[in-house]
Amino acid sequence: MTDLELRHLAAMAAVAEEGSFGRAAARLGYTQSTVSQQIAALERSVGGPVFDRPGGPRPVRITPLGAVVLEHGRELLAKAAALAEAVDRFQAGDGRIDIGTFQSVSTVILPVVVRRLRDEHPGCDIRLSEEEPEAPQIGDLDLLFYDGPLNGDVEHVKLLDDPYLLVAGRGTFSEHSVPLERLDGAPLVAWPSTCDQPRMEEALTRAGANPKIVFRTAGNETLLSMVRAGMGSAVLPWLAIHAADAQSDDRLRVHELRPAIPPREICLHWRAGRTHSPLAARAIEIAIEVASDLADEPALKQGCCQRTCHPPRTSKKP
Repeated sequence: MTDLELRHLAAMAAVAEEGSFGRAAARLGYTQSTVSQQIAALERSVGGPVFDRPGGPRPVRITPLGAVVLEHGRELLAKAAALAEAVDRFQAGDGRIDIGTFQSVSTVILPVVVRRLRDEHPGCDIRLSEEEPEAPQIGDLDLLFYDGPLNGDVEHVKLLDDPYLLVAGRGTFSEHSVPLERLDGAPLVAWPSTCDQPRMEEALTRAGANPKIVFRTAGNETLLSMVRAGMGSAVLPWLAIHAADAQSDDRLRVHELRPAIPPREICLHWRAGRTHSPLAARAIEIAIEVASDLADEPALKQGCCQRTCHPPRTSKKP
C-alpha cells in the first residue's frame, strides 16, 4: 500500500458519513468524478472494493474490507490533523525552549525575555536552568547565557560589556574613582573562582593590586550583606550591582575603578549550525533588544568609562 494517500482516506470517510459520492463531493469541495477517482485509487491500493454501489437513490454501503480500512484510516486522519496542529503551533512560537542562565542575567535580562515570550506566545513551554560551572556545556539546551565566549562547536552573540565596579561600605573610600592601588592588601568579599572571576582577579594582580579575599560566596545578596557588615568591599560587575539595586542603599557606595579593568562579556550561545525554532529565534531577538536598552542606561555608560560599545555580533568558536 505504498501509494495510499491521506486524501483518499478523507474521501472514503466523507462518502461513508454522507452515504453518497455526490454529497461527499459537495462537502469536500470536489467534483463527484474526483471523489470517484480517489475511491478507485484507494481500492487499488488496498486490493478490493471498500464500498458496494447499489445505484440509484440508495446509499452506498461499506464492505467488510472497507470497514477495516475506515477504522484505521480515521485514526491516521486524526493523527495527521494533530500533527498539522502541532506544526502550526510550533511555527507560531508555541513550542518548548530550554535556556541556561546565571545569577545576574536571571535577575535582570531573563525576566523581560520570559515575560515577552509568554505575552506573545501564551502556549509556549519555557524551561530554565541556572548553573555556573567552570566549563559549561550547551548539551540539550536551546540557548545558554554565559559571561564570555565558550570553546567548542558553538556560536554566540555578544549582548553587552559589563564593567566591574567597586562596592564599599559608606565612608570606606572618599574618591568617586578609586585607584586600583588602594585595593592592594584591602579586604574583599568575592565570588568563587568560576566563570569570569579568575580573569577579573588576574587583572587586579597585573595592576599591582593584591587584595585579601576574606570570604567567597556565589550569592550576590550575601556578598552585599557582608559589605554592609564591614567584612570588606566587593568588586562586582554592573549587572550584579544593578540587579541588587545597591546604588539606592545608603549603607553602600558604588565607585569606579581607576584604571578600569576589562569588563566581562555577557553572551548568548547556541550549538553551531543549529536551525532555531521560532521561539528560540525570538528569544535571541528579545535578549539583544533588552541588552541594547541596558547599554543605553547612563549608569552603565558611566561604568564603561566612555568606552565605545560595539553592536552585538555573532561569532563561532573553533
